[in-house]
Amino acid sequence: MELIDGKKVSEQIKTEIAEQVKQIVAKGGKKPHLAAVLVGTDGGSVTYVNHKVKACEQVGFTSTLLNFDDSISEEKLLNTVKELNENADIDGFIVQLPLPKHISEQKVLEAISPDKDVDGFHPVNFGKMSIGLSAFVSATPKGIVELLKRYKIETKGKHCVVLGRSNIVGRPVSILLSQKGLDCTVTVAHSRTENLNEICKQADILIAAIGSPGFVKKDMVKTGAVVIDVGTTRVDAPETKAGWRLKGDVNFDEVAPLCSYITPVPGGVGPMTIVSLLQNTLLASQKSIK
Repeated sequence: MELIDGKKVSEQIKTEIAEQVKQIVAKGGKKPHLAAVLVGTDGGSVTYVNHKVKACEQVGFTSTLLNFDDSISEEKLLNTVKELNENADIDGFIVQLPLPKHISEQKVLEAISPDKDVDGFHPVNFGKMSIGLSAFVSATPKGIVELLKRYKIETKGKHCVVLGRSNIVGRPVSILLSQKGLDCTVTVAHSRTENLNEICKQADILIAAIGSPGFVKKDMVKTGAVVIDVGTTRVDAPETKAGWRLKGDVNFDEVAPLCSYITPVPGGVGPMTIVSLLQNTLLASQKSIK
């Protein structure tokens, strides 16, 4: 069993991005500029956005963080999105999810210009990605594919089971893995799937993105499988300083001995999500130059 070290790979990619930024600035270009909109004080969202800001500093990006109280009106948030769309200095921006219940997430995501949608959530980017056109790919699926490539994990002809069907992870990663170049045979499974254990056990590559901590047990994984754990649920852990810890969708202690490769939580897919966002922002800045 080999651990897939997302933190290590993400640091390598950050070094590559930082070098590209140096070259852009040396030629008289401007630093890529990423903005983030954070509504409310959800602990996970705050931590995640702070990681993004720190990552921007590491690679030489300019970053802007806009904080709003969770009582902000939908109209005001949409006006903020409009202002960011029209701000020529900002290459890309994200609106951190989840949003308060009185705000339509879909309406906000669709208001973001596809040219600045570095999260890859806009229907235009999703649609282009799904038919193999150039587009901003959702950061987590993009990061998963990058990990598979960097660890030289064979995907051609392999059976990949994606556990979860969200528009943020499950659906896009299933599409990416089935496309030419990766060439997986993909099954999308979910909580209503019959014979779920048996289907998961057929997987050469199992991607768990169901949002249920410890859901995948050893009887769902065949010997030699590659397991990618996308889960990041906060669970109580009084023994820790923070009082909580992150738990993945895979019961790691049970499953790891069976695997050829497995991602840990934390330190697996999470760091790759952030670095993929940086890659998309760099791409957005290069498009604006052209």
